[in-house]
Amino acid sequence: MPREAMKRSRGRIGKPIPKTLHLSGKFTNAIDYARIIHIERRKGSAIPYMAHLLGVASLVMGEAGHARVAVTEDMVIAAILHDAAEDHGGLTRLEDIEHNFGREVARMVDGLSDSLAEDSGNKAPWPERKGAYIKRLRGEAADVQLISAADKLYNTRAILDDYRKIGPEVWKRFKRGRKEQIWYLRELLKVFNGAGSNRIVAELERVTDELVRISAGEKA
Repeated sequence: MPREAMKRSRGRIGKPIPKTLHLSGKFTNAIDYARIIHIERRKGSAIPYMAHLLGVASLVMGEAGHARVAVTEDMVIAAILHDAAEDHGGLTRLEDIEHNFGREVARMVDGLSDSLAEDSGNKAPWPERKGAYIKRLRGEAADVQLISAADKLYNTRAILDDYRKIGPEVWKRFKRGRKEQIWYLRELLKVFNGAGSNRIVAELERVTDELVRISAGEKA
């Protein structure tokens, strides 16, 4: 289903909504679904990609009762599947996610994807994709923004940890180097803070600042 058909009305983040999060067999099915399609490893490591997906889902679950949007099982499932369409099948994968997990999960996965190209090796150039994603993220609902912030926090923590071990070599794992990566994080933080900060966003800002600080001596 095209992106436009999956959008829901925009809402700004309000007061915390106390609600108990329950996980069902649908969550278990999502883990199995992701396990089957994500057989790759994290960039520059031997770590299964599932570690990233479960880590992002864990951050989202940890906001239950704290975030300014009620954390639902569908949000946790979208966190597990947030890279599925972008990296493994594009729009066809997104339609399959909708069939298996429902329209709400598909809407969030769509909002979290910076590309729906069927061939992940044929994506638009990095600056174009990231610029478009930042622009689109401003209009996404609070649930999508929370998952996106969790994704970026997990990634930035991993970069910071690796930087402490191998220094500037870490940037060689990515399509763009330090300058562009820091720019991207700063622009994302503007979007997240503009919608109302939360614990994940505050931690992302702290980790980003630390990454900037320890890598400040690099040559341009």
